[in-house]
Amino acid sequence: MSNKIIAMAAAILLLLTTGCTMIPEYKRPDLPVANSWPTGTAYPQADSNDKPSAGVVSDIAWKDYFKSEHLKALIERTLKNNRNLRVAALNIDRAKAAYRIQRSESFPTITGESSFSRTGTPEDLRSSGDSSTNSTLSANLAVTAYELDFFGRVKSLNKEALETYLSTRQALLNTRIVLIAETTDAYLTYLADKKLLKLAKDTLKAQQETYAVVKQQYHLGSVPQLDLAQATTSVESAKVSIAAYTRDMAQAKNTIVLLAGSGVDDLLNNHETIDNIQFMENLPKGLPSTILTARPDIREAEHQLKAANADIGAARAALYPKISLTGAFGLASDSLSSLFKSGAARAWNFTPSVSIPIFNREGLNASLEVAKVDEKIAANSYEAAIQTAFKEVADQLAARGTYKNQLAAQNALVNASQKAYELSSARYENGIDDFLTVLDSQRSLFEVEQQAVIIKQAYLSNIVNIYKVLGGGRL
Repeated sequence: MSNKIIAMAAAILLLLTTGCTMIPEYKRPDLPVANSWPTGTAYPQADSNDKPSAGVVSDIAWKDYFKSEHLKALIERTLKNNRNLRVAALNIDRAKAAYRIQRSESFPTITGESSFSRTGTPEDLRSSGDSSTNSTLSANLAVTAYELDFFGRVKSLNKEALETYLSTRQALLNTRIVLIAETTDAYLTYLADKKLLKLAKDTLKAQQETYAVVKQQYHLGSVPQLDLAQATTSVESAKVSIAAYTRDMAQAKNTIVLLAGSGVDDLLNNHETIDNIQFMENLPKGLPSTILTARPDIREAEHQLKAANADIGAARAALYPKISLTGAFGLASDSLSSLFKSGAARAWNFTPSVSIPIFNREGLNASLEVAKVDEKIAANSYEAAIQTAFKEVADQLAARGTYKNQLAAQNALVNASQKAYELSSARYENGIDDFLTVLDSQRSLFEVEQQAVIIKQAYLSNIVNIYKVLGGGRL
């Protein structure tokens, strides 16, 4: 008989510790995108000698990808001080605490309780005719409403809390990657505005020299007043550009300060330019299924999908009886001195309870339907995140395949415009062309030089952004 009792107790203990679960079997949705990246004239052409990649971009540390020491220091300051990153980190702490709270429901809550009572009985209520005073002291260990998780409701909620916690960890990593890219873009904008401002100042200087020559010639009567007026417009136009680029440079610096969370003068006062900043040249090549699922924002979306999947299990389990145990075991005595002695009385109580959903099943069924719909929403959000990520990568690959050629063509245009300006100046000095031709050549040169800086900035931003969208950013 005793063996049967032991076996039954073991079976109950095993059921309590393992139980079942009603969480649907999780299956990652198929990627709703093509199995390869787009091809065509806008995309980098694969070399026939290219070998398969031995890794993915997510394995490359950002400190290895960004070669500029000034930029590295700026990024490190951003990662240390940025408030958005701090919020993301605090969200992890919050989710972790919530998971620990939920996980604690898997174990009985044992509390220590003690009480003291003193009861007085008047003499007219006692048969002996004497009044009496009785004291009772007790000390108990109590288990309060411990749910026997037969149908896996608590386990499902634990799973949901865990996946939520894991999603916040991926959100933090994604925030780090975005911050690294945004800081670098802001720094590139600052360097581009710095060069554009210098270009405008150099142009103003050249135009002021031209204006001085034309003004002298006008006073000598060798050129008409129209030439002087046209030279004046060129000088004022250059001043307009200087004011604009001065403003742009200040605003770019403000953006860097916002991202870095502190002053950055010590990091910006250097000789680095938009032309000499360096990045890693080649990135590993891979397939969408390898790259996209490695991105932290995609992993975050998948953890949220798993959490929604676990919610279905909890909602299903809520339709079944909820069995709880409440009990206590302790000692009782009429005095404190004898409470823990062998003569103290042993007190205990054991109260199992069963809660069966009857009249609220309609609401519970509705909660289950809500959980199922939430899971479908999460699945579609995950697939949408995949599609967005695919487009982001495809866009950056298209930029990678075209910006380099565009920049080379723009630099060639700058050289041609410089030569045209020099020729027009020489022809004007020799009396062959009028001054308007010189001004047009000078204006065209300034415009193509500005455009070359803008394209160079876009080209470098593409190098940064392709690292971001391919899942880079390892610590």
